[in-house]
Amino acid sequence: MKLLKTIIAGSLLVFSASAISDVSSNWLFQTDVADAANREIVVMEVTYPPGNKSASHRHNAHTIVYVLEGSVMMAVDGGETKTLGPGGVFHENPDDVHSVSANASETEPAKILVFFLKEMGAATTVASP
Repeated sequence: MKLLKTIIAGSLLVFSASAISDVSSNWLFQTDVADAANREIVVMEVTYPPGNKSASHRHNAHTIVYVLEGSVMMAVDGGETKTLGPGGVFHENPDDVHSVSANASETEPAKILVFFLKEMGAATTVASP
């Protein structure tokens, strides 16, 4: 838990483009987590075209989204939909279903930074049933 708090406090992040159509992403960073057996940290930059949204999905990871540009709408099943602008942060637990993930603008792109703490080698994003 201390490691997770350090990750959250020291750096903020989103998800794989496989769940989002027409989205570009850059794999920015990945490292093993020495004091968390079989865990790794992945950092990605994701760009949503205007009006783009993703299908419901899961990350099976501690996931932190940090908005770099534009605005995005985010929610997990059972949670409130939040609209976040630059500097906004969103967190998902490994058991959450990411039910809302969308660019809030029909005319401007949005860019987010996503941090995952996940099982080593596991997919960053999977479709939810």
